[in-house]
Amino acid sequence: MHIDWAALGQVFGVSLVVTVALVGVFTLGIVGTSGKARPERGGTAAVPDGAAGASALVRTGAYACFAACAAAVAYGIYLIVA
Repeated sequence: MHIDWAALGQVFGVSLVVTVALVGVFTLGIVGTSGKARPERGGTAAVPDGAAGASALVRTGAYACFAACAAAVAYGIYLIVA
């Protein structure tokens, strides 16, 4: 039995990098969809100009991160099945 250690190391390295990147992208998605702190009872929250648009942009970016994660998982399943 012959083991191609160079190929095994390459697969390990690529798998490690892709896993760390995928976890990072998923984390960005979670941070983007996390709720903001709400004001205490009776208090008001001051919203700076453009903050509402930025919040929608952040949420859209978070959904894009989740879509990228789903695409990476689907591609991995495709590679295994094919």
